[in-house]
Amino acid sequence: MKSTYKIIALFISMLISSSALSQSSTDALSTCMADNLNGKERKSLAKWIFFAIGAHPEIKSYLNVTQRDVRVSDKHVGALITRLLTVDCSDQLKMAYASDPTSAEKAFEVVGKVAMQELMANDEVNKAIGAYVQFADINKIEKILK
Repeated sequence: MKSTYKIIALFISMLISSSALSQSSTDALSTCMADNLNGKERKSLAKWIFFAIGAHPEIKSYLNVTQRDVRVSDKHVGALITRLLTVDCSDQLKMAYASDPTSAEKAFEVVGKVAMQELMANDEVNKAIGAYVQFADINKIEKILK
């Protein structure tokens, strides 16, 4: 019976350490990718995300972007991602992928957040995001919070 518990404990510890290794190697890949982006590259990624969101049928009519603009952005981001994964962070990619094949997707989520933070740091963007407040009924909201 004791050996069964030891086997179960060993199995559980392997799962936990495997999960921790997967998480830490994915974190290392995410950090490497984010650290190897300069401000201009983060803005380029944010523009690429904006163009992608603008492809949605409900939004497309509000976006004044040409197919050439989208293609240039796609090419730039393709080259950027290739550089990040094959030059700047190749070791981290190998380790992360070995422990979790979805690690690159998780790292891209972090890179996307970094790109959006670059835009959100702009005063004009913050002003535009906060513009709705003039139309919100703060008194009604405060009543619910009290």
